[in-house]
Amino acid sequence: MTGSRVVALGHYQPAKVLTNEDLAAMVDTTDEWIRSRVGIRTRHMAGPDEPVDELAYHAAGKALAGAGLTPDDIDLVLVATSTAIDRSPNMAARVAAKLGMGASPAVMDINVVCSGFTHALATADHAIRAGSATRALVIGADKMTEITDWADRTTCVLTGDGAGAAVVEACEEPGIGPVLWGSVPQMGNAVRIEGSPPVFAQEGQSVYRWTTSQLPPLARKVCEKAGVAPEELAAVVLHQANLRIIEPLAAKIGAVNAVVARDVVDSGNTSAASIPMALSKLVQRGEIPTGAPVLLFGFGGNLSYAGQVISCP
Repeated sequence: MTGSRVVALGHYQPAKVLTNEDLAAMVDTTDEWIRSRVGIRTRHMAGPDEPVDELAYHAAGKALAGAGLTPDDIDLVLVATSTAIDRSPNMAARVAAKLGMGASPAVMDINVVCSGFTHALATADHAIRAGSATRALVIGADKMTEITDWADRTTCVLTGDGAGAAVVEACEEPGIGPVLWGSVPQMGNAVRIEGSPPVFAQEGQSVYRWTTSQLPPLARKVCEKAGVAPEELAAVVLHQANLRIIEPLAAKIGAVNAVVARDVVDSGNTSAASIPMALSKLVQRGEIPTGAPVLLFGFGGNLSYAGQVISCP
């Protein structure tokens, strides 16, 4: 085989919804303040009985069902997450067990925080191209509310929980374009999940300046590597960090005919889950034609980034 493609998607969010009004009762903030600064209205919050692997399991099951496959059809499971509290078994192994996989899949977690899913998708594509796998389950799942400082109004208004999954399989005609990935290690502390217990913190202004000034040319380079002009894109799915970041970044890419994912408004920042979850919803609503080019571009923790153009399943 000469490439791979995404054949199905799935997403899952916990039932509990946390509104801006709920947050205003917990910390010094208002609905107007939150909307004007980050564009978020609501976010979903997992309970104590919903760990990261549970979120990932539900999204994975939906993706498998959409592909018409069984768990035993998968030989590689990748879970992108930065909120797994336990070291081992990793989230990928736990998801494989929950799904009842019996085909000895390779199981790996990938921690690149908010750009984790696009890193994991590229890893699956590379493994399939190299002949190391034939079908992969690629999942982004995070329980950000578990690492949130609820006394910090600059970060607690951002976070939400959820998971998104994609089934990737070998094909003759590549449906996943070349990845462009990298980082700015010297600025890695601008987004942190540190301590015991771990807590999410960030330098908001530094992140905003980096994303809006440095990332547009990189996103355009992703399109160039795929041989797709920005104006040919049917959709742009960026990491759902903050509406004030997404909208200017999308505009600077030059994707004038594209649907721009704005799932952050209803889901908040779900880190590695944000891109597959937003993409899954767009596809579910029929907003992207099958086979149309879609730009995926993740960015965030470690000041890392990764992006590729895919054909819409």
